Amino acid sequence: MPSRQAALSTSSEAALSPRTRTEALRLQIADEIVSGVLEPGTSLDEQELASRFGVSRTPVREAIRQLSTSGLVNVRPHRGAVVALPTSAQLNEMFEVMAELEALCAGFAARNMTVPERRDLEALHEALRALVHEGDPLRYHEVNEAFHAAIYTGSHNAYLAELTLLTRKRVAPFRRAQFRAPSRLARSYQEHDLVVQAILRGDQPAATEAMRAHIGIVRDAFRSYAGTP
Repeated sequence: MPSRQAALSTSSEAALSPRTRTEALRLQIADEIVSGVLEPGTSLDEQELASRFGVSRTPVREAIRQLSTSGLVNVRPHRGAVVALPTSAQLNEMFEVMAELEALCAGFAARNMTVPERRDLEALHEALRALVHEGDPLRYHEVNEAFHAAIYTGSHNAYLAELTLLTRKRVAPFRRAQFRAPSRLARSYQEHDLVVQAILRGDQPAATEAMRAHIGIVRDAFRSYAGTP
């Protein structure tokens, strides 16, 4: 089976918590599915994957379960799991809902964020700026998740934050892939800047619209990367 990811060693497994092993596997397998290394219909054998990545079957099984919630894997009772991708229409619907949820969060954050929360958001924004110059898409993705999570929390609407985070987890593999597109990190930062500035000045309509536009561009960037309509 082809691989563009470095296999995890047995020693690495010992150094990572079960949750971290599962997360690492989930991200690696998701990347291979989204990039086309693992094509739709490919069977995912737990023992084969465990041997390939140098881990036990337990984190592999959990990673596959989590991937099924993103529509990347179809788990069939008593028949194993196979690679599956959402259709273009399904993916568009997911991004459409994601854009509206994140737009609500940004608008509420402009209205409700405390001074310390605004400072924390500025700090995350600055960290992303540094990562643009370093050209590190993997680390940018990690800090980007913290950036968006800070806005969810800053909305001060726990139900909205929970719903948005759940939706984000489902869309996450596709959002992550778009950072491989040329110049995407710099453009992402520029889009973030519009959101941050609107939040800092307490402009709810501008923050809402800037975030909605940002997620729309994220969707289009993924389409361009994946070559999908």
